[in-house]
Amino acid sequence: MILKTNLATQSIMKKLGILLFFLFMGFQFNAQNKKWTLRECLTHALANNIQVKQSALDVDLAEIEKSDAIGNFLPSINGSFSVSENTGLSFNPTTNQPETVTTLSATGGVSLGYTLFDGLRNFRQVQRAEISKLASQYRLSKMQDDILLFVANGYLQVVLNKENLAEIQSQNAVTVEQIDRTNNLVEAGVLPRGDLLEINATDALEKQRVAVAENAVKISLISLAQLLLLQDYENFDIAIADFSVMDTTITSTPVADIINVAKENRSEVKIAEQNVALASKDLQLAKGLNYPSLTAFFGYDTRYTDINPLDFSDQLYQNDGINYGLRLSVPILNGFSTRNNVRRNKVNLKNNEFQLEQAKLDLESNVYQAYVDAQGAGKAYEAALAAIESQELAYQYAKDRYDVGLTNAFDFSQSKLRYDNAKIGVNRSKYDYIFKMMVLELYFGVKSSELKF
Repeated sequence: MILKTNLATQSIMKKLGILLFFLFMGFQFNAQNKKWTLRECLTHALANNIQVKQSALDVDLAEIEKSDAIGNFLPSINGSFSVSENTGLSFNPTTNQPETVTTLSATGGVSLGYTLFDGLRNFRQVQRAEISKLASQYRLSKMQDDILLFVANGYLQVVLNKENLAEIQSQNAVTVEQIDRTNNLVEAGVLPRGDLLEINATDALEKQRVAVAENAVKISLISLAQLLLLQDYENFDIAIADFSVMDTTITSTPVADIINVAKENRSEVKIAEQNVALASKDLQLAKGLNYPSLTAFFGYDTRYTDINPLDFSDQLYQNDGINYGLRLSVPILNGFSTRNNVRRNKVNLKNNEFQLEQAKLDLESNVYQAYVDAQGAGKAYEAALAAIESQELAYQYAKDRYDVGLTNAFDFSQSKLRYDNAKIGVNRSKYDYIFKMMVLELYFGVKSSELKF
C-alpha cells in the first residue's frame, strides 16, 4: 500500500515538473519573441535612460536645497557636556586648607541662537531654491523630449530598413520568376541568350542588395537596443505598425504662431529664464552681505565637582547661570571681497540675460528650420508618390514588352531598377516626413505623451 502511494506521488510530481517546465519554456519563448511597439520603446527609455535619471536626481537635489533654505529660519540649538579629572594642589572647601587631591568635575549647558535680520538673505535663499527646483524640472522635461526624439528616430529607422528589405526581397522574387520565363523564351528562340545572362546578373545584384539591407536592419536594431539600454541584442525586435502620415494642418499654420507658442512652452527658453532669475537672486544675496546682521542668543550652563560637600542636585542648582542678549555684526572692511562678489554677480546676471536672448534666437531659428524641413519633407513625399506612379507604369510597360520579346533584358532591368529605387524613395521620404512632423509638433506645444505615432 505504501509502495503504491509513493508511486502515485512520484507520478504526480513528475507531471507537475513537466507542466512547470513547459510553462517556463513558454514564458522564455514569449520573452524572447516580444516585439516592441514605439510607445513601449518610448516608455522604457524615459524610465531607464541614464541621462533622464540624472536629470531627475537634479530635481531631488533642488528639493534638498529648498529644505536647507527653509531650515535657516529655525533657531540653532546646541547642547554641551564635559567631564574631567584633575590631580594637583587644591583648596579643600571643608577645611579651607590646600591639599593634593584628585578632583572630578563636570560641566554642561544649552545654547540657542536665532537670526533676526541678515539682509533678507534667508528669504532670498528660499526664493532661489524655488527657482532652482523649477529650472531642474525644465531640464528634466527637455531631456525627456530629447530622448523621445532619439528613440523615435531610431525606431523609424528600423521600420524604414525593414520595409526597404521587404521591397528588395519582393522585387528579387519577381526577378527569379523572370529567369524561368526568360530561359523558356531563349530555348524557344524568341530571345537571345544574352538576355538570360542579363537577368541572371540582375538577380545576383539584387541578392547583394538583400544582404546589405538585412545588415542595415540588424545594425539599426542594435542601435535602438543600445539606446534603450537592452542587453539581448539577438532577440530584440520591433512590432511593425502601419505608420500613416500625420495630419498636415500644422504645416499650414503661420510660422510666427508656432514660434510664439514655442517661446511660451519650450524648455530651452524656460531654462534660460530661470537661469536669469537665479543670477538675479545671487546678486541680491551678494548685496545682502553689505547689511549688518542681528542675532539673538540665549545660554544656560552649570557645573559639578566632587570636592564640594553639596550633593549633585544642589550643586547643579547653585552653580547654574544663564546668558542672553543681542549680537549686532556690522561689516566694515573685508578686503573688497563683498564688493567684488557683487560686481561678479552683476557680470553673471548680464551674461545670463545674453544667454536668454540667444536661446530665444536659437529657438526661433530652430522652429523656422523645423517648419521648412517639414514642408520640404511633405513636398518630397508627394513627389515620391507621383514618381512611383509613373515608374510603375513604365515598369509594367517594359515588362509586357519584354515578355513578348519586344525589348531586351538590359532595358527591362533598368526599368525595374528605377521602379525599385522609386519604391525605396517613397519609404525614405515617408518616414523622414513623419519624423520631421514630430519635431514640429513638439515645438507647437504638443506634449510628448500626446504625439501621434
